[in-house]
Amino acid sequence: MKYMDIAEVAQRSGVPASTLRYYEEKGLIASIGRRGLRRLFDAGVLEQLALIALGRAAGFSLDEIALMFAPDGRPRIERRMLAAKADEIDRNIRRLSAMRDGLRHAAACPARTHMECPTFRRMLRAAASGAIGRRTREPPFETRLKRRSSG
Repeated sequence: MKYMDIAEVAQRSGVPASTLRYYEEKGLIASIGRRGLRRLFDAGVLEQLALIALGRAAGFSLDEIALMFAPDGRPRIERRMLAAKADEIDRNIRRLSAMRDGLRHAAACPARTHMECPTFRRMLRAAASGAIGRRTREPPFETRLKRRSSG
């Protein structure tokens, strides 16, 4: 089995050593020992880091990503968690698409000023009411799951 020190893991994964140490502190990855002062990792850590990167790109928090690993570090991904994140992404796409469409309209609107454009005025009212502009973040999946099971 091949072991890599933290510098090699950082170089091969593109993840800075400081981030690797932080991930280890959070329990996302685990070193298997040390060679001198350098942490050693099993080669499987590269796959774990890839899963962490994918989770971060999808918008999962580190706490949510931690739930995607079994205690031995192997992936253990809850399908309902993936579906919930996909639903959240769909909501964000709809919100951002509406914002894009409104801005495009306002940019091309024949009204003399933006403030005279009915569509732009609707966007202003929606922003003032909190309906747009503020990205709402759902609680982590485990919190939502606990709420459902206790209610």
